[in-house]
Amino acid sequence: MKAKLPYILIGLFLFFIPAIISYFVFSKVSSASVNSPVPTSSNGQLSFDESLPKTEQCPLNGEKYSTQQKNWWEQHRPLGVMIENHEQARPQSGLSSADVIYEAVAEGGITRFLAIFYCQAPVQVGPIRSARTYFLDFASEYGDHPLYAHVGGANTPGPANALGQIEDYGWGGYNDLNQFSIGFPTFWRDYDRLGHPAATEHTMYSTTDKLWAYGKKRGLTNVDKEGTSWDKGFVPYSFKDDASSSSRGKAQSLHLEFWSSDSSYFIDWKYSPKDNLYYRTNGGAVHVDRDNNKQLTTKNIVVLFMTERPANDGYDAGQHLLYGTKGSGKALILMDGKEIKGSWSKDSRTDRTILTDESGNEIKFDRGKLWFEILPTDGVATVK
Repeated sequence: MKAKLPYILIGLFLFFIPAIISYFVFSKVSSASVNSPVPTSSNGQLSFDESLPKTEQCPLNGEKYSTQQKNWWEQHRPLGVMIENHEQARPQSGLSSADVIYEAVAEGGITRFLAIFYCQAPVQVGPIRSARTYFLDFASEYGDHPLYAHVGGANTPGPANALGQIEDYGWGGYNDLNQFSIGFPTFWRDYDRLGHPAATEHTMYSTTDKLWAYGKKRGLTNVDKEGTSWDKGFVPYSFKDDASSSSRGKAQSLHLEFWSSDSSYFIDWKYSPKDNLYYRTNGGAVHVDRDNNKQLTTKNIVVLFMTERPANDGYDAGQHLLYGTKGSGKALILMDGKEIKGSWSKDSRTDRTILTDESGNEIKFDRGKLWFEILPTDGVATVK
């Protein structure tokens, strides 16, 4: 019997080891399948299992999502898209799915958005318009080479030369996604998007997944060509949970006038204590996302008062503008139905815009969309 014991042990070893290996392999495969993105069966669009626990924080705005969704967003880098706000551009596509939005006047009192996408599922975006120098300063806060999508841009020699600055920053032909050099099928025109013909400048569209895919062709995923992660040096904001229902403001509204010359571009935000969201009205009309018909909302509103002046670069009676994005100034923060008076500071193009209250304490934002409103120092911001 003793002579047979070694053979018995060897047999047991050979029997159990494959079983153990199979268990661990199967466990990893099962885990990967649970955490992998799942396309819908109807149109193949990427979606996520909303029943999974939301434990992972989006680094851009603090919103909580599932591990499945985090595994997806960690494969790419932030994407900034220039979306216009001309009357004929409304309703736009994709704004409701942006993690962060910056709004400032592009020219003639008409505002434009820099919408930053990273953590939410791919969507259609547009109408896409041209680059402006001050939006480059905000995009630069999201890593050395954030993807930046636009249709041409200010290029008159001088301080507002956005296209020239893109080249100076080393973005050209790399993280810069200019429709002029990319074209179809990444970008396309939809002349009948509103059910009737639209002027050409209000028709350019893309999708965030097409733009991320084009960035990947250029060697830009979550890392660049040298293998450096996009978030090396990225400074996230601090986030907190929503205030309790009893601690929220009962009612609050914000009225904004970038320029007081045209009420079509006046903005109103109305606070709802029930869901702790601010609802947007633009030019007296409810502002919705074209692709889901939902009113645009945000958890946090940040009004940055900045110097505004004409670039005087000879373009179209001086309509190119410059904003004092670097330095410091007054800020107004709305969240939880309450108003916080404070300050902003930004040392250089690539530095983060820091927000502090009147005591000098850094602001902790509610988890959810951040909406920055860039007003000239004489702009109107009325809180009631």
